[in-house]
Amino acid sequence: MTTTLVTTWFPTATEPSRGAFVVRDALSIAEHLPIRLVHLVPPADDDGTRRLVHADIDVLRIPMDPRSPLSVLRAARALGPALEGSEAVHTMAFSTLLPFALRRPRVPWLHTEHWSALTTPATLPAPARAALPVLSRLLALPDRATAVCEYLAAPLRAVRGARPTDVVPCIVDPGSLVPRRDRSDGALRLVSTGGLIDRKDPLVAVRTLAALERRGVDAHLTWLGEGPLREQTAALARELGVEDRLDLAGTADPAGVREALGAADLFFGPTKADNFFVSAAEALVAGRPVVLGATGGQGEYTRPEVGALVDVQDPEAYAEAILDVDARTRELGSEEIAATIGDRFSTPVVGAAYAGLLTTLAGGAR
Repeated sequence: MTTTLVTTWFPTATEPSRGAFVVRDALSIAEHLPIRLVHLVPPADDDGTRRLVHADIDVLRIPMDPRSPLSVLRAARALGPALEGSEAVHTMAFSTLLPFALRRPRVPWLHTEHWSALTTPATLPAPARAALPVLSRLLALPDRATAVCEYLAAPLRAVRGARPTDVVPCIVDPGSLVPRRDRSDGALRLVSTGGLIDRKDPLVAVRTLAALERRGVDAHLTWLGEGPLREQTAALARELGVEDRLDLAGTADPAGVREALGAADLFFGPTKADNFFVSAAEALVAGRPVVLGATGGQGEYTRPEVGALVDVQDPEAYAEAILDVDARTRELGSEEIAATIGDRFSTPVVGAAYAGLLTTLAGGAR
C-alpha cells in the first residue's frame, strides 16, 4: 500500500536540520509500508533541488509559500499528478493543509499535527492569534488525525468533532545507558536541552541556580541550545553571581545530548509550555530523573517516582522540587528510571502505530 507523505517541514541544503522529526516518522513508517514524500518547500528553505533521495526516502519538492494564496494554488495543482498511484496520503504539519483545502485528495487522508499554537495561542503574533479560530477549521478536513500527546489532541478533537483523532507519540529511541555517578564530590549536576527562548524560560533556570546556591547546594547547570536570550541569560548569571555555575554549551548533536545526560544527575526543564517535550522524554529514556514545568504533555509520561512537575514559574518552587526529586531518586539506577518509559516511544512502535492507522483508512475506503 503506497503512501505519499506531504510536509512543509523537511531538511534541505539550506536548512539541514529542518523537520528532523518528520524524517524520523517517515523512516518509521517505511519499516512497514512503501512510502514516498512530497516536500512543499517554502522559499527560505528552497535549495533548488526538485527530486532527490534523502535517508532512503524518495522526495519530490514542490515550491510553496504559505503566505501567498497564488503559490498555494499552484502547489495544489501540482499535487494532483504528484499523488497519482497513492493509496493513502499522510500530511504532516499545519501549513501542509493549505493546498488540500483547495483540492482534497481522492484517497484516504491522515494528518499529523505538532503545532504548539493550538495549545498555547498566546505564543502567536496578535494577527495570527486573531485568525487562529478560522485557520484551525482546516484540521477538520482530514479523514483521521494524530497528535503527539493527549494535551495536543484535545484542541484537535474540539475542532474535528466526530472525525477520529488518535495519539501517536514522538520518537525517542532507547539507547545504551550510562550508570549514574556516585556523587562523592557533593555536587548536583543539572542539564537542560532546548532553545534559549522565552517559552523554555532559561532566565528562571538561572534564578533557580541562584536559589540553590543560597541554600548551600553546590549546583551546576549545563544548557544545550541556542537562541535570542543567550546574552540576557549570561548577563543574569553574572548579576546573580552564578556565572561559574552555568555552562551555555550551545547546540549539540544527538550524541552530544546523550553524553551531557550521562554526565548529569538530573534534567531540569522549566518550560512554560510544551506539547510532547522531547528533551524530557530523552532524559528519562537515558535514565535520568526530571524536574519540569507542568504545562504540556510531559505529565502523560513522567511518573512521580522519577520526576516532578512544577505549575508556577517560581525559582524557589523549582529549587524545592529539584532537591526533593534528587533526594528521592538518588538510589535509583539508570535502568530503573528508563524502564518507566521502556520502548513505547521507539521507532518500531511509532511506525507500527502510523502504519496501522493508514492501513485501516485504506481498508475502509476499499
